[in-house]
Amino acid sequence: MDTKTIFAAVCGAAVLTMLLYYLRREHRMRTFLFGSLTGITALLILNEYGGRFSSQLPLNVFNIAGSTVLGVPFVTVLVLLKIL
Repeated sequence: MDTKTIFAAVCGAAVLTMLLYYLRREHRMRTFLFGSLTGITALLILNEYGGRFSSQLPLNVFNIAGSTVLGVPFVTVLVLLKIL
């Protein structure tokens, strides 16, 4: 197995997990919007001010989509991967 296949499988599993989480909530849309807004906000804050802490994240399709679907944990993992 190559790394692209493993990466795609892990991303797919994470998205599926979050979608199942959102579907099981009582207020599905409110939960999704709150998670999306907090993830996008965290990404924008790190893009703007992250250079001061050497953890600036670029705004690209992958980061925006990931922070929209997965929220703040996705942004946290991106920062940890950048530090390591």
